[in-house]
Amino acid sequence: MSRWHAIMRGVTAADLAKEPRSVASMFDAVAPNYDFADAVMTLGLVNWWRRQTLAEVDPRPGERILDLAAGTCSSSVALAKRGARVVACDFSEGMLRQGRRRLGVWSYQVGLIGGDATGLPFADGVFDKVTISFGLRNVQDVPQALAELRRVAKPGGALVVCEFSRPVWRPYRALYRWYLTYVMPVVAKVVATNSPAYRYLAESIWAWADQAELERQLELAGWTRASHRNVMGGIVALHTATAN
Repeated sequence: MSRWHAIMRGVTAADLAKEPRSVASMFDAVAPNYDFADAVMTLGLVNWWRRQTLAEVDPRPGERILDLAAGTCSSSVALAKRGARVVACDFSEGMLRQGRRRLGVWSYQVGLIGGDATGLPFADGVFDKVTISFGLRNVQDVPQALAELRRVAKPGGALVVCEFSRPVWRPYRALYRWYLTYVMPVVAKVVATNSPAYRYLAESIWAWADQAELERQLELAGWTRASHRNVMGGIVALHTATAN
């Protein structure tokens, strides 16, 4: 156990073992302030990243789309506004409560359901498209989650994963790590109600698989035509794949 993880015992945060109950409890705790803290710590860029993801998903009227790790449902509402029928799924009840408040007039078009990515509560082949934004790295068993997403997608269905990734230019990568290690925790103390949780988030970002490794995992899970597009030099990557 690292020095930091030892300090965090008894604090509302998860560690890199990503035990599901711990991660869910952490997100329950940060849910009321999540959107504000997220916007501040990403310098407002999270909204642009989500727009990039929406364009990649390209929702069409009548399509049935799974928004996994939907959190406060910002992405779910955006999908619904394009006419899709959305299922917002998350294993944090606290985040889903915030999402329910956000839905407003879109509640008729977005269904909320609690569920774990490694055992999705849906039948095989029911979604035209499946997407997950900034949530895959918090899953304890990523290969199982990718296999579950493949299971619930229709043949020919599309997957879009938006996730923090690894900047491809070495000096930029070093600057990014400096921000995650030293700046983000300080900002979290000011704007977040549970700053230790954001230390975990910074650690989880840096420990996450790079672009090539996630493509490999997608292919092993049965997805085809796996590819990615870097955003901001690889700080974020948009991964796409097709259900065979």
